[in-house]
Amino acid sequence: MSTPDTRGHQMFPVLNAAQIATAKRFASGAERHFAPGETVYAIGQQDAPAWLVLEGSIEIVRRDGLSHEAPVTTHLAGQFTGEVNQLAGRGSIAAGHAGPEGCTALPFDPPHLRALMVGSADVGEIVMRALILRRVALIEEGGAGTILIGVPNSAEVVRLQGFLTRSGYPNQVLDAAADAEGKALVERIGVSPEELPLVVCPSGEVLRRPSQLQLATCLGMTPTLDPARMYDVVIVGAGPAGLAASVYAASEGLSVIVLDERAMGGQAGASSRIENYLGFPTGISGQALAGRAYNQALKFGAEIAVPLEVTTLDCTADRMALELAGGQRLLARTIVVASGARYRRPDIANLAEFEGRGISYWASPIEARLCAGEEVALVGGGNSAGQAIVFLAPQVQRLHLFVRRALSETMSQYLIDRIAALPNVDIHVGSEVVALDGDPVTGLASADFRNRADGATCRLALRHLFLFIGADPNTGWLQGCVDLDDKGFVITGQGARSLETSLPGVFAIGDVRGGSTKRVAAAVGEGAAVVAQIHALLAERSAKETV
Repeated sequence: MSTPDTRGHQMFPVLNAAQIATAKRFASGAERHFAPGETVYAIGQQDAPAWLVLEGSIEIVRRDGLSHEAPVTTHLAGQFTGEVNQLAGRGSIAAGHAGPEGCTALPFDPPHLRALMVGSADVGEIVMRALILRRVALIEEGGAGTILIGVPNSAEVVRLQGFLTRSGYPNQVLDAAADAEGKALVERIGVSPEELPLVVCPSGEVLRRPSQLQLATCLGMTPTLDPARMYDVVIVGAGPAGLAASVYAASEGLSVIVLDERAMGGQAGASSRIENYLGFPTGISGQALAGRAYNQALKFGAEIAVPLEVTTLDCTADRMALELAGGQRLLARTIVVASGARYRRPDIANLAEFEGRGISYWASPIEARLCAGEEVALVGGGNSAGQAIVFLAPQVQRLHLFVRRALSETMSQYLIDRIAALPNVDIHVGSEVVALDGDPVTGLASADFRNRADGATCRLALRHLFLFIGADPNTGWLQGCVDLDDKGFVITGQGARSLETSLPGVFAIGDVRGGSTKRVAAAVGEGAAVVAQIHALLAERSAKETV
């Protein structure tokens, strides 16, 4: 059953008189009357407030970008509009129109909505739960949001769909050759195959083969940055460590912005299930954990800019600054390096040709759907590999696991036991992938594996190969500013604070830090701990300035 069927009363709660009186204290303006049919807010509108209905009604509709409009719900007196985008001031996914009798409503812009969340535990909990559940329902329906028109399961479609899915945005794929509406749009605007996929945003704007940043901009996901603003904390990386730091820093009154070049959650965000994280005995997906942390950070006022790449740390001036892709610049009192690691790639000449065309570095539901019922291979013996195996094996015909060492040396026992119980997993110890074959257009066709002991090779016919062979630190943007170890990880603890780097005011947490424990719980713990050290540093600076 869908979320509206099971949790409709929580998605669309009705505040009582006392709760309405409490909410009114946090409104961002005076109540306003809308005439029948008048637009209260539009699809794609930035900073659209949430509206608390006092009299009459507001009818909510969604649109898929192809002029299809469908009703979502009608809010009556005591109910409020919006979903999680209203917390962040991002482009609105739905639209609201005054009902046939008109309406009187009270606005709550993003800062005042967040103030309500924090200032009233009772009403804030009701509102926060409803905003999250409404986004979940939009994703489940699939008809709302962003339309991708192209070749289903092609590398470009999978790339954009993966970004949208990990970012928690509803999306739908139409076949440019077989779907009548998709085909008609492609023919009407005269698109060549090289320009696919098309992306039709909810506002109706059409993009041709966009980058993730272009797509995010079209959807209103990226905030407008003020180059003159000085942030207390700039966090580079939106994985568990960075998100944890943002929650603790923002909740303690610091001005915070989080930057990430890919999507929320980091490598953990691509995990199908995390079962050893405290407080989740039945496990939780990396995407769900990242989504909860993201909403927490928004609740306390942190800004999150994804996807936005940091290219350079400028440590030559009096004030620290970050240079961003596209020429933007941010000033910071302190910087938290939580940029994690990049997926390690084996030294195979034609590897890049098959990335997204058979080669994957994570195993999300999208990849699982692509290889359902097929024979696949996975290389890697760490916990991330184990989680991927447990997720993929029930959905494929056979899974070949290639590892250099025995699993007992690299993987948690609970995952080893679970893999041993899977009847369709073959484990090849002491082997590695050495060659790939196929066509860059149609994708991977086979892979060669070599036994490291005797040099013997074997070839498997494969359309899908998953690589979980570790990661290298994402520290290129720090070169020349902070000390790195011989593997490129950030060295910390050289001064008075254990998480501070060689450059005062710059801290490192999570997987990017040399000597860190590569576990989600450890990353979250460092995200919390670094905020205390930032407070100590800022207090020292303040004391010096007043002397």
